[in-house]
Amino acid sequence: MTALLTGSQSDAARSELESAGWEYVTARTWVLARIDHEEPYWAEQTAQKLTASGITVDITPRLREAIDEEWTWANYPMPWCTRTEIREVSDEAQKIYDDIRHGRLLIHAHAPDGHTTVAVGTCPDTGKSVYLHGENHLRTVASSYESPTQALADFQKYHGSEMRLGPAPQTSTERAAEEARTLLSVTRVESEPNHGEPETVPAYAADAGDDALLDAFLDTHRDWQKWRTWSDDTTHAIHEDQTLRIERVHETAAHETAWTVAAYATPISERAWVLTATGGTPAPVLQELLDHLADNANRNTNTRIDEKTVTAATQPLIEAGWKHTMDGRGICWTSPRGDAAVKFDAFAAQHPDKALTTWTAWASAGPTQLLWTLTASTHTPTPLLAALTETLATGTGTRSRSTRYASLSASTSVIPDAHAAPGPSLSKAAPTCPPTGAGRRGR
Repeated sequence: MTALLTGSQSDAARSELESAGWEYVTARTWVLARIDHEEPYWAEQTAQKLTASGITVDITPRLREAIDEEWTWANYPMPWCTRTEIREVSDEAQKIYDDIRHGRLLIHAHAPDGHTTVAVGTCPDTGKSVYLHGENHLRTVASSYESPTQALADFQKYHGSEMRLGPAPQTSTERAAEEARTLLSVTRVESEPNHGEPETVPAYAADAGDDALLDAFLDTHRDWQKWRTWSDDTTHAIHEDQTLRIERVHETAAHETAWTVAAYATPISERAWVLTATGGTPAPVLQELLDHLADNANRNTNTRIDEKTVTAATQPLIEAGWKHTMDGRGICWTSPRGDAAVKFDAFAAQHPDKALTTWTAWASAGPTQLLWTLTASTHTPTPLLAALTETLATGTGTRSRSTRYASLSASTSVIPDAHAAPGPSLSKAAPTCPPTGAGRRGR
């Protein structure tokens, strides 16, 4: 989260931001990055304090939506806590984290303790020591001591064999917060000026789909439920029978997996089939995918792959004049303009137990510039595959006339603001690999 300061009230605003835990980046830019992922709530608290001090505050629509969103944590380890109590626990953990990071609490040693980490440290200003239990938003002060000697002796007594000097390595949550506080350089190809309305293009060349697609899907289909996780960069949607699930990873690069759909025979069985789509996947393709999931949530999966199945899945491409070629591994259908393709991997289809990608669709802006990739496993339903190839073959969409394919450096988190326009949402550099399929993001 960032706050961008403008106008004559900036000096007073800086003081309020600092006292509220925001951190300096530049004279105009301040950042709030918490390990409890409660930035929207605390940003609203800051805005209220600024307003009470007579400072004008503008909150972006995206931040306002995040502030107003109602949700509960899935599988929270302290289910007896109310939402307010959860925030209190998380805020205390945030204060411990900030004290360690700013040197107000020096960690002498740490050790593993079951599925979490414990540590012992001392506050230099007071000389008092504490025993810490847990990580990230669940870290608490379990015990206090009057001296470091007493604290270390007690810690060694219980954790001597696994005790390690110094603080524990950063968790992934702590690393993410640190990255969000770091102002990273951005290299961007400037967009061409926008002249007139967006142009109509083939569906595979349209602008990428975004979070609005999933939001509209969930608003319309009440048999699907939205789940939040401890990571704000991912949203899960689960069908009411718990056999069909969607994972949406926000703010991904065009070549990184942003959408994953997985189906299961029962809520506790292994995946029956899985489909992934990268961040650049066009909106019409994703819309067709979501429409099919809504209408066919409980349809059976393919039990086998044969010539009849492959023909049914690719008939729309054949009828639209996509050219097909064969190699030793499978068949590839290429669009008349040569800028999109669908590939069937016969080898993968013969080994479904190895979880190999059987279907791959992609579009490119040149020999080395992959725009997006969609993959599907062996047992993905034929009607779903046929619906997607129909969209690729005959569908249309819109593309902004100002769109140019640019390479962007690694970046900070998505950042709403206070009293300014929102900052850019950035991603990692675009790939220069041939279209051989998309890798699954490790999560």
